[in-house]
Amino acid sequence: MEIIAYAAFFLTVAMTYAIICLGLNVQWGQTGLFNVGVAGFVGVGAYVSAALTTPDAAERIGGFDLPILAGWGAAALMGALLAIAIGVLTLRMRADYLAITTFGIAVALQLVFQNAESLTGGAFGLAFIPRPFAALQGQAIAFNLANLAITLVVVLALYLLLEHLLRSPWGRALRAVREDEIAAQALGKNPVRLRLQAFALGGAIMALAGAVQAHFIGFIAPGNYLPMMTFQVWAMLIVGGSGNNRGAILGAVLVWAIWALSGALISEVFPADQQARAASLQIVIIGVMLCIILLWRPQGILPEVRSVSRHLGHRKKEN
Repeated sequence: MEIIAYAAFFLTVAMTYAIICLGLNVQWGQTGLFNVGVAGFVGVGAYVSAALTTPDAAERIGGFDLPILAGWGAAALMGALLAIAIGVLTLRMRADYLAITTFGIAVALQLVFQNAESLTGGAFGLAFIPRPFAALQGQAIAFNLANLAITLVVVLALYLLLEHLLRSPWGRALRAVREDEIAAQALGKNPVRLRLQAFALGGAIMALAGAVQAHFIGFIAPGNYLPMMTFQVWAMLIVGGSGNNRGAILGAVLVWAIWALSGALISEVFPADQQARAASLQIVIIGVMLCIILLWRPQGILPEVRSVSRHLGHRKKEN
């Protein structure tokens, strides 16, 4: 029975990462936007939802005790607004310039999470975040299975939505801009506007993932949204297959499994006083795995099936 409870817990966490990967896939896989500030968007979603749904607290602003779904919706909206604000300033940049900018913004947000005690609880974080199916918390299997079910519903809904958008004229236009911006402009498309839309959609999905994760765990702290999270999510997308929504989900499960198993191995092999230092081996393991995957499957396990001429041909027919 404990194995079932843990498996459900593991898959629920993996599905929250799958949501983040789906958001990154919209930005990078479909549009070619190099966002290295993933952790910042996830953190914003978590803190916004937590502030709106937790009980009233005298020591901080917030605590409106709203329903969980209201918190999730507000988190997604805030993620989109944040992405639009960042995108207006940065999306004319390219490649490493955009990466440096988004990384700097994510670091700044993490410092806000840590120091704005009246908003975020500071270094101590926020507790008493309401959890779905809280009445079942005393029954580990039922609680974890119920949360797994609701997380799977979110992942499935997002997958179907994104697959529909992928096949729509909007999705084809995104890929056309990614592959050949000049050709897309010649067909009457506005690359900056398309990038901004994709960046906002990806940011909203990442923030939603942060909210879902926060309510499942029941506690958040600034240390949860360090650059390491961004590294994990990028590894998941690369391993699974950039540009493929199924690959994003598969990569999230696979990399999270390796991360969790390597953590368990370290706790078994190393004595307690050396485990904190040995934890860096997890990064090494993920790095080695990335090298192996890229040598074996350079485009990931489930690569995107694409044809530039086919995408541009669709656009010519529509115009």
